[in-house]
Amino acid sequence: MNPVIIGILLPLLGTMLGSAFVFFMKKEIPDRLQKTLLGFASGVMVAASVWSLLIPSIDMASTSLEGLRSVLPAAVGFLLGMGFLLLIDELTPHLHLGAEKAEGPRSKLSRTAMLALAVTIHNLPEGMAVGVVFAGEAQGLTLSAALAVSIGIAIQNIPEGAIISMPMHAEGNSRWRSFLIGSLSGVVEPIGSIAILLLASVLGVALPYLLAFAAGAMMYVVVEELIPETAEGTHTNLSTIGFAIGFVLMMVMDVVLG
Repeated sequence: MNPVIIGILLPLLGTMLGSAFVFFMKKEIPDRLQKTLLGFASGVMVAASVWSLLIPSIDMASTSLEGLRSVLPAAVGFLLGMGFLLLIDELTPHLHLGAEKAEGPRSKLSRTAMLALAVTIHNLPEGMAVGVVFAGEAQGLTLSAALAVSIGIAIQNIPEGAIISMPMHAEGNSRWRSFLIGSLSGVVEPIGSIAILLLASVLGVALPYLLAFAAGAMMYVVVEELIPETAEGTHTNLSTIGFAIGFVLMMVMDVVLG
């Protein structure tokens, strides 16, 4: 099978594998484990944003630009990515895990639907990141480096899938329905990957901006959603440990496979 297709599908498979935990675990994930997994996901996303997206964006731009101008594509793309996710956050009714009050415009959607929308918003930038690193093959990024990002996000999606499907089951949904909703939340990732690949093929010179855009979108999710969730309640030290492990794992994978 084409390695690009494999890379695009890996994150979705990670989400499906994690969502399947609902068949083997109790209704709720222990708080200690959930904090560790959220911290791990944050670490992977931050490391991928820096090592796999922002640094290649700056390196790519520096081949044709000098001085301050070589950093501008990364800076502009990063801010646009943050702004894009902020806009989606404001326009989409969604409910974060553990929250009682929904965010975004008022809606008559069920709690299950709004939980699913929150996860979809979360997964979109990850799909974009995978698409843009594979698009970068034509401009110096290696296939190994692109696969490292895909594998890293897939690993991160395993605990994330469990964190989605388990609360869905606790909300009263059946195990199969919870698994299906958790799995479907990952479908947006290959869609985002393909969209970015198509866009990059048309706007090849904009690739440094697209790399940074994906980084900004991923960092928005970390700062807006994951870190606040890890800082609530007790066992926050486990979140810090999980973050460190996720960050180092993603950094090592990017360097070794890159």
